[in-house]
Amino acid sequence: MGTIIEDATEGKVPPALKAAAEREGLDPDPLIHHIAHGSATVMVGGKRAVGIGKGFSAKVNVNIGTSTVRSDLAAELAKAAVAERYGADTLTDLSMGGNIREIRAAILKETALPLTTVPIYQAVVDAGGIDCLDGDFILDTFRSHAAEGVSSCVLHMTDKKTLEALGRSQRILGVVSKGGSMTAAYMLHSGRENPFLEYFDEVMEIARKHEIVISLGNTMRGGSIVDGGDAAAAVERKQNIDIADRCHQHGVQVIVEGCGGHLRIDRIPVCVRLYKDASPYPLFVAGPLATDRAVGHDEIAGSIGAAVAVSAGADYLCAITPAEHIGLPTGEEVKEGLIAFKIAAHIGDTVRLGSDDLDAALSACRAELDWKGQIEQAIDPDGLSARVPDAGPCSMCGDYCAIKIMREYLSRND
Repeated sequence: MGTIIEDATEGKVPPALKAAAEREGLDPDPLIHHIAHGSATVMVGGKRAVGIGKGFSAKVNVNIGTSTVRSDLAAELAKAAVAERYGADTLTDLSMGGNIREIRAAILKETALPLTTVPIYQAVVDAGGIDCLDGDFILDTFRSHAAEGVSSCVLHMTDKKTLEALGRSQRILGVVSKGGSMTAAYMLHSGRENPFLEYFDEVMEIARKHEIVISLGNTMRGGSIVDGGDAAAAVERKQNIDIADRCHQHGVQVIVEGCGGHLRIDRIPVCVRLYKDASPYPLFVAGPLATDRAVGHDEIAGSIGAAVAVSAGADYLCAITPAEHIGLPTGEEVKEGLIAFKIAAHIGDTVRLGSDDLDAALSACRAELDWKGQIEQAIDPDGLSARVPDAGPCSMCGDYCAIKIMREYLSRND
């Protein structure tokens, strides 16, 4: 049996594609073409397959993980449980504190969601710092993550040409991608090429063996809406698309990260179209934050940018919490960010997929003053259930409900 791409290219329905399609009530047969051509991927976890890209609904990822300042395994497992309960499609473990391998193993055991990691994070910690890294060590870390059962890995493919473009930029904030900065710092310190490019064939061999989805990191995303979309971002866009082509040719599924970080709202659809017009691959968007001034409420600013991005064609979102730019989020903040981005994904899908059937279903319940039906159709059923009246009209309208008034007086005329 070949890889998922190879099976699809032969016209077969890979079991993972069938499972992902069934979760969304889709016919898998038309999706074979999208998998074969790279415009959709299937991320396979231990207990779930998730379709991302053309033909599938927009998906939402949730970031969890420890830092060098705070490391609490129980807290991260609680966040994973919150993410799964409130409808996250995937998880990413960004841990850099505590026993990273133990944390990852526990998350894999406790959740059904596909898990993504950023191997350079653990490589830096285990090596004792960026100056102690070497390419073989970084590659071995990626190999161990793949063998332990993760579904996807973020690899920042920054090259020397991209760094030269960054050096010519006039950014307020240079590189705000942590994994990207680590990879670039290794290159600058060692004078070597990016290890994921230097050992590209081995990277592909590992990814094929374990059916790892390669997520090409967005190193040059803007850290300010003033920075978004400069020459360095343009160079990275072309670079990542070229590398995505190479991944696909190796039979390795790939997602391209782009248009993330901070981006002025009128530039978001332009950025998305630049990616989508140049390549078929699923586009993963972190944010984008449409203003820098929403600190403490970045889940709102991010969900606004995310809705615009999905409506323009983005396929996959990374939820941002109110704690963005402040610190590690609490479980409640994970929930707030996730729900905001699920709303954004749905709003975008009404345009991207051209369907408003789910909205119509809720509206039909509302027309009948059917609270139970509205709860079932809501993006956040738990939150709505805790707030609806036990019976009768809502407190805003009381006895003067517009729907009831018009229904009564129209029936009199009839």
